[in-house]
Amino acid sequence: MNPTTALPDIPLPPGIRSRFVEGINGLRMHVLEAGYETRGRPCVLLLHGFPELAYSWRKVMPALAGAGYHVIAPDQRGYGRTTGWDGDYDGDLASFRLLNLVRDALGLVSAFGHRSVDAVIGHDFGSSVAAWCALVRPDVFRSVALMSAPFAGPPPLPFKTSDATPRPKPGDPVHRELAALPRPRKHYQWYYSTREANADLHRPPQGVHDFLRAYYHHKSADWKDNKPHPLKGWTASELAKLPTYYVMDIAKNMAETVAEEMPSADAIAGNMWLPDSELSFYSAEYTRTGFQGGLQWYRCGTSGAFTPELETFSGRTIDVPSCFISGMQDWGTYQRPGVFEAMQKSACTRMTGCHLLDGSGHWVQQEQPEEVSRLLIAFLRAGAKS
Repeated sequence: MNPTTALPDIPLPPGIRSRFVEGINGLRMHVLEAGYETRGRPCVLLLHGFPELAYSWRKVMPALAGAGYHVIAPDQRGYGRTTGWDGDYDGDLASFRLLNLVRDALGLVSAFGHRSVDAVIGHDFGSSVAAWCALVRPDVFRSVALMSAPFAGPPPLPFKTSDATPRPKPGDPVHRELAALPRPRKHYQWYYSTREANADLHRPPQGVHDFLRAYYHHKSADWKDNKPHPLKGWTASELAKLPTYYVMDIAKNMAETVAEEMPSADAIAGNMWLPDSELSFYSAEYTRTGFQGGLQWYRCGTSGAFTPELETFSGRTIDVPSCFISGMQDWGTYQRPGVFEAMQKSACTRMTGCHLLDGSGHWVQQEQPEEVSRLLIAFLRAGAKS
């Protein structure tokens, strides 16, 4: 990783500052902060996903600060201007496992002098971290808002097997079945876990800026074929209904996949939710750092290496107030069949609402920041009264 000295200023709205916090679980953590002018405010923690940054929260932070909150949004481990993590494919994968990301979040709010936060709010992969924060430490994370990625609960332990004949755990046949389709396919999370993925994203023929433009466009409401619906099961035939940014053509990498959906120059010029001036900050940061830090998160999941420690919490539910916010044009709600329903039925016992916002795809807090801000403030105020 390159050092963070002499980095350019971040194009932030008024009221948000950029700073570093040392000694957070081995990290020098870069943080965006709002509502810092007065002490004693209740805290909210915002956790971004992939391929994003703390900067992804720039449009909702002023509203949350205006509602009376101390708002903290870090570049998480593996991202942006936060340093102290190992960006090598063959490096320390264990440091990116979910429970260590919870430890990062816990260390950060503690460093700011907060014994608890009113809410932890996570988007995309940050939603998984937020869910685990609320499940493992409900005394600290007193409510949780999950965005664009629902949570099904901890992985279950084998049950009532004492008299059964021991058998090795079967592998997931879906990958072989996807590859055997008439149009052979592969799942993006397993592609992101390959050694080649970082180079594909970091050195694409179109450049990092145009790769990110096409990627963000393809997963947004601007791509008119994003018309999500529940899938019937985790089968190749059902998963093949997902857009190619989730279930890819087997011979193509992600840069090639999204290049086919690159918006026109006129569409880029007319994009109000992510103008090129703002996209340029993302592309400059990822050009500097590469993508491997974020890709390590996917590897932790697909490898299965850290599932046993998550099974320690088998059967536990999220019992603090929770809500879910996503775009109506976001396939992320349904990409894992049954998870959206399980979140509401069993994983979260005090869910106050699921909000699917029309006119938004996956990047909901950037595509519809005013409505997201309104929903989050209403959720926080309702929690304060309970």
